[in-house]
Amino acid sequence: MSTGLVNTAVLRTEFRLFRREPAGVFWITLFPTLLLAVLGSIPSFREADPALGGLRPVDAYVPVAVLLGVLIGGLQGMPPVLTGYRETGVLRRMSTTPVRPSALLAAQMTVVGGASLVSALLTLAVGRLAFGVALPAQPFGHLLALLLALAASLALGALLSALARTAKIVTAAGSAALFPAMFTAGVWLPVEAMPDLMARIVGWTPFGAAAQALNEASAGDRPSAAHLAVTAGWAVLLTSAAVRRFRWE
Repeated sequence: MSTGLVNTAVLRTEFRLFRREPAGVFWITLFPTLLLAVLGSIPSFREADPALGGLRPVDAYVPVAVLLGVLIGGLQGMPPVLTGYRETGVLRRMSTTPVRPSALLAAQMTVVGGASLVSALLTLAVGRLAFGVALPAQPFGHLLALLLALAASLALGALLSALARTAKIVTAAGSAALFPAMFTAGVWLPVEAMPDLMARIVGWTPFGAAAQALNEASAGDRPSAAHLAVTAGWAVLLTSAAVRRFRWE
């Protein structure tokens, strides 16, 4: 069997296993959209807020909800699976078969990344149809910022998997990393409403920079090269660290 067919078979298997985990499907794919729907149902969230530059809070939270699915997928969805495979010897046994462990890693990243992108599409659709939130006026810039954020999130998840010895430990580590990532992404306070100093500091973090790039693209501006560069730089740095530290056994 050719390498391409083997990799396709691994991808299909990982996708089937993902579908059989309702919790993973819910938290990655559905929860961000559900959160947006709950917040958008609050009347005050549909009124213009001067602190947000005249935007409604629901307008500001659409990019945040888009980013939230990426964070949950990278930090909560993938690490326990990868670490569990290593902990139970699945990766070691695979090394004696035509299926390379790297194919499993690529399949996991593809499945989780795809679920995160589906979550982003659902969020944008619900924001537009239910609350009249305008679609990103710079769609290509928005997509680029989203893909860079996804790369950084998956790389951070892979690094956590590399450092943790057990699935329980990596789940706890992922949760610990998720909350500051959510803060910098603007889940509790949109970046537009942060004090200038805090916004500048957050802008040097991978998901704070990504949030600002998404906001810019949503408003019709080209995402700042600085914000894209920060997100891309973190993605490269985290990927490099994960590659150096990851062990198949």
